[in-house]
Amino acid sequence: MEWENQTILVEFFLKGLSGYPRLERLFFVLILIMYVVILLGNGTLILISILDSHLHTPMYFFLGNLSFLDICYTTTSIPSTLVNFLSERKTISFPGCAVQMFLGLAMGTTECVLLGMMAFDRYVAICNPLRYPVVMGKISYVPMAAGSWFAGVINSAVQTTLVVQLTFCRNNVINHFSCEILAVMKMACADISDNEFIMLVATTLFTLMPLLLIVISYSLIISSILKIHPSDGRSRAFSTCSAHLTVVIIFYGTILFMYMKPKSKETLNSHDLDATDKLISLFYGVMTPMMNPLIYSLRNKDVKEAVKHLLRRKIFNK
Repeated sequence: MEWENQTILVEFFLKGLSGYPRLERLFFVLILIMYVVILLGNGTLILISILDSHLHTPMYFFLGNLSFLDICYTTTSIPSTLVNFLSERKTISFPGCAVQMFLGLAMGTTECVLLGMMAFDRYVAICNPLRYPVVMGKISYVPMAAGSWFAGVINSAVQTTLVVQLTFCRNNVINHFSCEILAVMKMACADISDNEFIMLVATTLFTLMPLLLIVISYSLIISSILKIHPSDGRSRAFSTCSAHLTVVIIFYGTILFMYMKPKSKETLNSHDLDATDKLISLFYGVMTPMMNPLIYSLRNKDVKEAVKHLLRRKIFNK
């Protein structure tokens, strides 16, 4: 879709899978099922972390925040994506696009920082168990979680404000399912070097620094676990952090693959790479939030026992 010479856009066209109606119907069903699983799985984790007194610990407080974050993150994009799959007019207003950019970036940033906080929590629990009640008391873990949300909101507010102030000219086609901030920024017909620099700084602070904290924490955790002589003690210690480590690997592994994969063949087969990028983005935006509660419930005895207790209580109340 082309516009006449003007600097103010009133809407964007989300290309998504336009031109592939059968694929759109298939993806509509798949994503709808995944979204329902996301809501049920993460909602259940939030519910049991509130209702079960045995889960009133820093670890499950962070996990409840992560589940709420996943629900918010997917809700910013999935419903509009589902509507676009069934609609011939795949557009989003400029203000709507700005809101979607803000919420998506805020949730993504918060999750990066929150995963770093969770890694530190596991480090203290395993490497300094006697000091754990003091170091990770309520006076510590609540501000840590609040700080993660604050970092996400501030980073997103700054970057989104700078992007919406850019000048947009003729092109209003976003080759994506939703308003991803980098895709929108590259559509501007103005100098975006300042935006790119701020994005680089923000990525270093809110993505790479938490990743460094995670790497350091788990290096110390693994070193501490290897010093435990009984094998059952090692497995028990590792089981307390294996679920979080699995989530971290999936989350950061997908990000690194998305943004660090080779670009040299794009000019040779750009359409295939476009489809690949979109599928990777779909995995990052839908599969990861769907898998998080499954990973924590399948690999965590406390969560499974809490779910069983909640179900038994509902049955007996009836």
